[in-house]
Amino acid sequence: MKKGVVILGSLILAFAFCLPAAAQPSAKAVETIVIDNFDTPDEMDWTWGARASRFIADGYPIVKSFEGIPNSLRPYHKDTDPTAQVLGAKVAFDRKGDNWFEVYPQDSEGNEHEIPFVGTVTQIDFWVWGANYNYRLEVLVRDSDGRVHVLPAGNLMFQGWRNIVLNVPTYIRQHSRLRSGRPNLTFVGFRIRSDVSEAVDDYVVYFDQLKFTTNTLSNVYDGYDLKDADFGDNN
Repeated sequence: MKKGVVILGSLILAFAFCLPAAAQPSAKAVETIVIDNFDTPDEMDWTWGARASRFIADGYPIVKSFEGIPNSLRPYHKDTDPTAQVLGAKVAFDRKGDNWFEVYPQDSEGNEHEIPFVGTVTQIDFWVWGANYNYRLEVLVRDSDGRVHVLPAGNLMFQGWRNIVLNVPTYIRQHSRLRSGRPNLTFVGFRIRSDVSEAVDDYVVYFDQLKFTTNTLSNVYDGYDLKDADFGDNN
């Protein structure tokens, strides 16, 4: 009986090694891609804007770039690189409560500009500077069906820089099954909410090194180039 099991197992292994290449796991190309390091704002296809809830004080929110870099990133910044910069936002509200504001990419005319991810994203990674206020940070992404998802990124009740790494849930559809559907997940922006009892008259936050980890070959298939072929109908 044992001899028969050994023979059967050997046959299964031999069959597995004889499978054609098409039956093997699909190829992977896991990469980390920088969306924005905020060092060269004039070279990007977008700028950064902000909006806030109704009790925002006059003249706010303000978005501005400043020279700076988290200490953990200094060893990777070369003397030949552009001056290290970070993105800052300042807000003030007229009253405490469920206040919020968003920092988001925009085009040259001030319209929202969602940044497309590449491939199938597994993680979103960035640095954020906390001012030790009881505020909560969220990341907004739009799936291939057009729905916006809110990814909780934790509490900002700490001082200085902290690296945030978010796993993208597998239930978020990143590629439409339809040829005419949305091809990729997109980055919508950051949202920050104040605790109802926290001070709101003078708040600042900074961001740096926004990037993501992705499998760039996950949605590439044999004949992928025909997906956007021009039939001359302008559709």
